[in-house]
Amino acid sequence: MDLLVAMRVYVRVVERGGMSAAARDLDMGQPAVSERIDRLEQYLGTRLLLRNTRRLSVTDVGAAFYERSKQVLENADDALTVVTGDQSLRGTLRIAAPHGVGEVILPPILLEMRKRHPLLKIELILNDRIVDPVTEGVDISLRLGDLGEGSFIARKLGHVRRVLVASPAYLDEHGTPTTPDELADHPFLRVSGLFNNGRIPLIDPNGQAELAAADIALSISHWRPLHRLLLDGAGIGVLQEPVCAEDLANGRLIRLLPGFIVPGFDLHALYPAIRPLPPRIRAVLSLLEEQLPTILPKQA
Repeated sequence: MDLLVAMRVYVRVVERGGMSAAARDLDMGQPAVSERIDRLEQYLGTRLLLRNTRRLSVTDVGAAFYERSKQVLENADDALTVVTGDQSLRGTLRIAAPHGVGEVILPPILLEMRKRHPLLKIELILNDRIVDPVTEGVDISLRLGDLGEGSFIARKLGHVRRVLVASPAYLDEHGTPTTPDELADHPFLRVSGLFNNGRIPLIDPNGQAELAAADIALSISHWRPLHRLLLDGAGIGVLQEPVCAEDLANGRLIRLLPGFIVPGFDLHALYPAIRPLPPRIRAVLSLLEEQLPTILPKQA
């Protein structure tokens, strides 16, 4: 049995959470992946995965073997680079990111990654929950705001500003709020999970924090329908500035209470606390640090 190949298959199964998804990634048949895992477990004399018709879970031994296997594979790739003298980055880099960041901010950076490292395969996983790169099987997790807890390293990459907006059509019909107290007179549209206390945090022109009451009329799990509804005049709402910068510039959306600031979110890259850090992770972190300041406005 080729142990390195078996370890690569096993790592992919754990990271993808199933045989079928791993088989698609590896361009293998699902039965072939299952057979590799069976043979690996027989070779090791222990159960790595617990399988039934509904789900797959990793045993304690399997979790430890996953971590060691990932490190072995990274070292093998590094050794190949040293021997061949080929400094091209290879393998697969998995990045997790929030929807807004992944859909609007990352595409030009991913394009630059492809230009600089054409042999590097990239998987982008979008979700708005906190992802621990150690437990979720990703190489880099980009997160906004609260980082949660985990055995990862966090590197600040920038700041994503937020703006309170409405469409000109809405404001023509319903009037423009001129003070924080007037915001409660307008239907407030939000992304689910934000502003749960029914208050909009604001920083006034003197730098003082205050909370403005909000009439939460609609909650949506993704920013794009919220963006569309705001453009169509359904109410007022808060958006990350990068997703609406063009609309603000061309007047499709109007910033409300321009003297006030809606606090934004710091953007961090989370990655496993391993040494040495794999070259592909180092390279992509460097690219993110290089490119993001040209995309994100400076923190106000």
